[in-house]
Amino acid sequence: MSIEVGSKVSGKVTGITNFGAFVDLGEGQTGLVHISEVSNGYVKDIHDVLKVGETVTVKVMADHDGKISLSIRQAADHPRKEHHERHNDNHYSRNNHRQPKKDFDALLANFLKESEARLTDLKHNTEGKRGGRGGRRS
Repeated sequence: MSIEVGSKVSGKVTGITNFGAFVDLGEGQTGLVHISEVSNGYVKDIHDVLKVGETVTVKVMADHDGKISLSIRQAADHPRKEHHERHNDNHYSRNNHRQPKKDFDALLANFLKESEARLTDLKHNTEGKRGGRGGRRS
């Protein structure tokens, strides 16, 4: 059986590396799911998401000279909307752009406040000691 690009198949995880997971598709064919294609969210450690021996459904993305590229996230039943589709959506408004900015501004302000407090504590703790800035010299 030949694997066709775009088809969804079931396979078993046979190996995990830092950059992805190898999936046995049967009949001696193995493909690679890159770590970026494991989940819609950020995956820091692939071992948190996949285990060797686990059965997964994958979508065949490409087949170049026997090297089969696979995707778990695109095989999901509810894929994310594409960027251009969201712009054409009637529910999409400018207010949606402003909300993350408020959150970012609040996070930035909080970070700056905490950073300033840490620097103040650091300066206070090092000023009177040997080798610190502005310390007394004898």
